Amino acid sequence: MREVLVAGGAPQELAEEAVRVLGRGAAETLRDDPWAVLGLEGVRPEHADAFARAVLGAEATPGDDRRCRALVGHLMELAAERGHTALTGQALQAALAQNAVPDPAAAVAAAVEDGRLLVFRADGDDEPQDAADGEDGGDGDAADAPVLLGLDRYALAEESLADGLVRLLRSFEAEAADTDPALWERAAADAPSPSAAELIRAVSGSGLVLHSGGEAARAEPVALVAAARAAGLRAYAAAYTDDGRRRLAAALGGGAAGPRPAPDAPDRVAASDAGVDVSEAGLDASEAAVDASDAAVTVEDLLDGARGPGRNPDGSLALDLLAVLDAPQLSVVEATDLVEALPDGARLVLSGDPYALWSAGPGRVFADLLAAKVCPRVTSRTPDPGPIGELVSCVGVGELAAVDAPDKEVVVVPARDPREAVHRVVQLVADSVPRAIGVPADRTQVIVPAHGGPVGTRALNAALKERLNPGPGRFAGFDPGDRVVHVPRPGRVLPATVAGADQDGLRLDSADGPLLVPRQDVAATVRHGWAVTGHQAAGMRWPAVVVVVPGDAGPLLTRSWVYTAFGRGERHLSVVQGADQTLPQAVAGPAAKDRTTRLVSVLRELAAEG
Repeated sequence: MREVLVAGGAPQELAEEAVRVLGRGAAETLRDDPWAVLGLEGVRPEHADAFARAVLGAEATPGDDRRCRALVGHLMELAAERGHTALTGQALQAALAQNAVPDPAAAVAAAVEDGRLLVFRADGDDEPQDAADGEDGGDGDAADAPVLLGLDRYALAEESLADGLVRLLRSFEAEAADTDPALWERAAADAPSPSAAELIRAVSGSGLVLHSGGEAARAEPVALVAAARAAGLRAYAAAYTDDGRRRLAAALGGGAAGPRPAPDAPDRVAASDAGVDVSEAGLDASEAAVDASDAAVTVEDLLDGARGPGRNPDGSLALDLLAVLDAPQLSVVEATDLVEALPDGARLVLSGDPYALWSAGPGRVFADLLAAKVCPRVTSRTPDPGPIGELVSCVGVGELAAVDAPDKEVVVVPARDPREAVHRVVQLVADSVPRAIGVPADRTQVIVPAHGGPVGTRALNAALKERLNPGPGRFAGFDPGDRVVHVPRPGRVLPATVAGADQDGLRLDSADGPLLVPRQDVAATVRHGWAVTGHQAAGMRWPAVVVVVPGDAGPLLTRSWVYTAFGRGERHLSVVQGADQTLPQAVAGPAAKDRTTRLVSVLRELAAEG
């Protein structure tokens, strides 16, 4: 394999991945079809073309069927990385033309004929976008794009998800008689807030409910789960991140579940506080609270069995009610896996903030479900408290407002250029925030739009390490005491601290205990973590955050990014502002870059069949 790569001018370090992706016959595959190298991570079309010319010589032409086939797959995967589950035929042909394919229509037709692409009708509900390259890629007129094209795994995931959601709605109507309606009504009457009462009443009558709101609104599904467990139901609350799970556990059951709840977080909701007569369920209040502390899980732990209820004999999850918080972070594949695991008759609540960043993976599941309007929706009326909550609420509706912050809860620090921005960030984390706010450096998180650039995570982490934990980087650039994030897969982010290293790998300490990252995985999955991106920070909170808005953020700076980044701070938010008027313009602009999906139309069609 290495010989083939070197002969084609490619780095031999790709050999292991080539064998993993292409199989044990990878060398022969690349000799016969050198453009297959485009399926390897980090390889771009120009790299694949150069490799093909080295292997094939004059036979390597822009219209080669092998090249067209590889480019179609590459462009569809690139679209999925940017959140799309489908593309218009027009958008895909435009992207192929940009890559010098002489007959884009023929290339698309060939991919459809051999089953590499599936074809779907593009109606008004699909709202197709020309976004193959993440920018404006065509006219954007749905009338000019009669079909959508999709890779089978994402297209089928959307159809399976829609089918599963409709199954929950219909099986609940047919089977659900699990509690006395009077219990639900008493729980609603005594709920801690009007929005919590509305949510409890909605869930009592439907197998699928959507709940939207900000950070303070998380208390409402917590109250629901506590009430349901006190009523005898097997009820669980699932967060997307481990930090979210710990906050849920603290709210549900008290201190034994993890670190203390955030100062601005809702008070603990025991079953007795959720408005349920626990004596009727055979529990006293203290037993119900302790029992409820086990109800907090992550979506990943729930599916792999690390925490939660386990499985029924038929393989479905052994639960009656599941409330999923941070639902906007669910990709279509994750949401499908979750819904398919729920038993008939179960209640599912998908709760989240509609203004927050969407998932790292393809799809916009929560937004699509809100748009489809096939089930009850509860919109929380509980505002996020304090100056940070006021600022974030204004950002959500497109306004960048000045807020009164008498205790320096919100501070804006101008930065004229990238060098000054880096200096200000280090000064804030190492000195100003600990001294003025009382939050130590290891509890202050820096958030930026991107990894690269003069004010990206790489540059900031290097500067912060030099100030806070200088060292030679004894193990793959890391030293004991370094703050890091472990990212084993896209969307899964675990903050930790380096404890040491040995022949087995890098040893980390996280809030959930020690973790060993194998030596061969360190370079690909561990980064320094004093500074992270907005997507990495989603679903987590810290006592203080420093949000950096550089002047070169460009299209990465959207309203949803600003909303998510600003909302990560519990007690304090510093904004290092280097973007001048670009920041208010981004907040006033579109909430997020759109994604082309099919879930809305598929779900409406299935729901209408009943």
